[in-house]
Amino acid sequence: MELVNEFRVSVPLDRAWEALTDLERVAPCMPGAQLQKVEGDDYHGTVKVKVGPITTQYKGVAHFTERDDVAHRAVLRAEGRETRGQGNATATVSATLVDDGEATSVSIVTDLQITGRVAQFGRGVLSDVSTKLLGQFVSRLEADLLSGGTPPAEAGPGTVSPAGPDAADGQGPVSVAPPTVRLIDSPEAEPADLVDMAGSAVMKRVVPALIAVVIVLTARKVWKGRR
Repeated sequence: MELVNEFRVSVPLDRAWEALTDLERVAPCMPGAQLQKVEGDDYHGTVKVKVGPITTQYKGVAHFTERDDVAHRAVLRAEGRETRGQGNATATVSATLVDDGEATSVSIVTDLQITGRVAQFGRGVLSDVSTKLLGQFVSRLEADLLSGGTPPAEAGPGTVSPAGPDAADGQGPVSVAPPTVRLIDSPEAEPADLVDMAGSAVMKRVVPALIAVVIVLTARKVWKGRR
């Protein structure tokens, strides 16, 4: 499914572009998201979503497939899989930034494919949820930018260097080094609550499912009691 969203941030174009293409900086602004490590050009992390009493976690990787610093257009590809379950999600996110005086207008088009428990809510609910998720993201991002938040620290003790023992003096055979792996020390994110975001639209689907679960569990207990 295709989801289209637009928003505006109260900072100039160049500053907005720098921030939005810095995944380490923007990941904490997205509800439910936690960045865990950077391996070469790949960003690894998790996203948690909550529907009533059920929490689903996706573990995956994202990387830029396109980044045009002149046209201020970037394309991000993300893939994730449920850590407990058979569901998975893939998304191609295209973002275009336009100068809007002292602010910046951002247009985002997301080509989303999702399976598993979250997929049962359908396009309408997922569209509402994505809009509210984006609203929370923009609020957090603006707060970070306007407070003069600093970019992430340089690689620390968690860095695994790709250079071999002969790299310094140029001696020995030349080989292709593996990508640098840098661990990100970030707090575990609270799950994004889909019921809180989509309200009655989600509850109409969740409540019947929960009632069905209760009936099944009750029936099992009664059946076991009779045996």
